[in-house]
Amino acid sequence: MLEWMRAALLLVLLTMAGAAAAQHISPTPPMGWNSWDAYGLTISEPDFKANAVELAKLRAYGWTYAVIDQGWYMSNPFGDKLQTRGYTLDANGLLIPAIHRFPSSADGQGFKPLADWVHAQGLKFGIHIVRGIPKQAVAADLPIAGSGFRAKDAADTAETCPWDDSNYGVRDTPAGQAYYDAMLALYAAWGVDFLKVDCIADHPYRISEIRQIAEAIKKTGRPIVLSLSPGPTQLSHATEIRRFGQMWRISNDMWDGWSFVHEHRDDDFPMGIRDVFDRLPPWAGQARDGHWPDADMLPFGMLAPHPGLGVARRSRLTVDEERTLLSLLAMARSPLILGANLTKLDETTRRLITNKDVIAVNQHSHDNHPVVHLPKGFDHARVWVASGSSDERYLAIFNLDDKPVSLKASWDGLGLGSGMYSARDLWSGHPFDASSRLEIDLPMHGCALFAVRRIH
Repeated sequence: MLEWMRAALLLVLLTMAGAAAAQHISPTPPMGWNSWDAYGLTISEPDFKANAVELAKLRAYGWTYAVIDQGWYMSNPFGDKLQTRGYTLDANGLLIPAIHRFPSSADGQGFKPLADWVHAQGLKFGIHIVRGIPKQAVAADLPIAGSGFRAKDAADTAETCPWDDSNYGVRDTPAGQAYYDAMLALYAAWGVDFLKVDCIADHPYRISEIRQIAEAIKKTGRPIVLSLSPGPTQLSHATEIRRFGQMWRISNDMWDGWSFVHEHRDDDFPMGIRDVFDRLPPWAGQARDGHWPDADMLPFGMLAPHPGLGVARRSRLTVDEERTLLSLLAMARSPLILGANLTKLDETTRRLITNKDVIAVNQHSHDNHPVVHLPKGFDHARVWVASGSSDERYLAIFNLDDKPVSLKASWDGLGLGSGMYSARDLWSGHPFDASSRLEIDLPMHGCALFAVRRIH
């Protein structure tokens, strides 16, 4: 009996240690930069380094992860299909950087020199993959490192990504696990801190591959954030996806528009800012314990030279719309990932993303949720509340209307409880004297974000 109790106690301690380690990976919503919105498939080492240098200047505000999105293994990222893009693989069928785009990867070094350089800037290094095993590796039936299996043993040739023709799915078998184990062992050796895996969180939802990748990460012993895309992840999958991922997309790709017209009723690509207001509420309460529903990137600033959607441009969002999006994601505790070309960052955007008070809401608030029942006159408004430290509360009010509005309500009607409250506008820093109600004017698609305290 004593031995059984000791074994049970050891199991409990190991489970607690594992849970603590998982939370330690991303104790607050990850913040950083991703290359997709500005560079699409085309990012190169010089451009990545130039953006990372600028990101390091924002590190004091929490912006930490520098992520290379899709295409780093393509010798010709402008190719229109698999055969013309030139995927670069090693002898074990694993994707490696295209050397002419990432010259420091020569001589089999992969991303290790670049990751070391990123770490020296005080940042963390991330990459993107599309889940699965490259078709090229399967066609050549390459060996899987560290195992007796070969690529054909791991490949599920009947399962492909509907919008990417490069990979087959990976079987939920020892051979499939061996492939992901080899992949993550390589990435960990490079020094990867953040792995964004696409075509796995929705259309289709591949829980077996999510589990395999998470297990492979655990085996490396390296704390790697697992970010799962695309969305919208179904709420019915919340419990199991939280077990494996630190981030999972709750929206399809979001771009720089308030809303987009879609030809088909069931088409939600791309999503605009307005759409995210409907996607986030069902996930209220899920942003906690090192696991974060992800509303996608912030398509701010200059989206150039080769954005992942459309032509090179400055973001089409107004300043009010950018402030609204950042306020919403802060109140929902979504990860904050910048999409701008940071080498061309304008001062207006810089001021938005260096507001320490707003970032603190995202990183340190709790009990974040939308207010369901709103007062008369709030037909086109949305309200979120959250709690801060001590007796401080946060209140965000959003105008979704296409024209300015004037809003009046008691604090109780806004979800804070009755009484007298003082307030401070977190965007302007402007204080408001204690009162029993709030009266504000909001521009079209604008918002207000307050820190409030109950006086009596």
